[in-house]
Amino acid sequence: MVLDTGSELSWLHCKKEPNLAFIFNPLASKTYTKIPCSSQTCKTRTSDLTLPVTCDPAKLCHFIISYADASSVEGHLAFETFRFGSLTRPATVFGCMDSGSSSTLEEDAKTTGLMGMNRGSLSFVNQMGFGKFSYCISGVDSTGILLLGGTRYPWLKPLNYTPLVQTSTPLPYFDRVAYSVQLEGIMVNNKVLPLPKSVSVLDHTGAGQTMVDSGTQFIFLLGPVYSALRKEFLLQTTGVLRVLNEPHYVFQGAMDLCYLIDSARATLPSLPVVKLMFRGAEMSVSGQRLLYRVPGEVRGKDSVWCFAFGNSDELGISSFLIGHHQQQNVWIEYDLENSRIGFAEIRCDLAGQRLGLDIKNLA
Repeated sequence: MVLDTGSELSWLHCKKEPNLAFIFNPLASKTYTKIPCSSQTCKTRTSDLTLPVTCDPAKLCHFIISYADASSVEGHLAFETFRFGSLTRPATVFGCMDSGSSSTLEEDAKTTGLMGMNRGSLSFVNQMGFGKFSYCISGVDSTGILLLGGTRYPWLKPLNYTPLVQTSTPLPYFDRVAYSVQLEGIMVNNKVLPLPKSVSVLDHTGAGQTMVDSGTQFIFLLGPVYSALRKEFLLQTTGVLRVLNEPHYVFQGAMDLCYLIDSARATLPSLPVVKLMFRGAEMSVSGQRLLYRVPGEVRGKDSVWCFAFGNSDELGISSFLIGHHQQQNVWIEYDLENSRIGFAEIRCDLAGQRLGLDIKNLA
């Protein structure tokens, strides 16, 4: 499953396709029940979904979900029993997905579906009744840890917490079920970027919120903030990195600062640390998490690497997004009970080994 803190509905591939390795077969389940559009669940529990549900020709509760990367999925809602360890939750609502469009077909083929983990009423974490969950994404092989429930480990550093931002009134551009935090500033190697206070404050429409989103790949910043960071990073890497001088080359439509790095080089040169300052907490982005090697892009003996921060304005997004590339090797706790998010830097591959030992010892 893809773990997505930026979306609500969990869904599974239910239709056999040539490229899919795994699907969920509803006919093989005794506890699977389709949700008709006349039901209260369809009428009242779907209000937080990004697009309203509709009634399909079979009178089933039909959903369509579109994501920031322009992919979309659709299918019908159903009830099923979900089990995690000793916890069993009958009549959990999920999406049985039978069609969709994607820009990453190869990646999608490796998964059975998506686990929606935001704060909406139909999110997996809310339906299962967990007051906390944590995860850690490894930079080694894209594996990691998902921990449902709250636990403290002696090998985990104390977490720095930042409160979740709420609004008392609905605003058109504010996603009220997202994990929103207050971005107060950005530093590049101890130099604070000269940003006006208004940049990181919500405007009257709700634009300018900062969302922690594991379903987005990179960090995206609103135009003025992106420009200031780009300028400072470029300045501090002069003589360290060679800029790709191709004015029309823009990676993923929003990342226009790219470099040429010798393909034979085993490690990246020493780079400045970018520090995101939230209310009460900080998140440092360093080393490999600052850049992204673009697959298949080669110039002679060099590979193309792009600065892994993008311009939200170029994607038509009116918010700041903290994606999973920069979340690598950071333990992140989503504390719904206390309305806060905690961060601690850690080697996730080692944390996985220690957690495995802890579980073995408990058994």
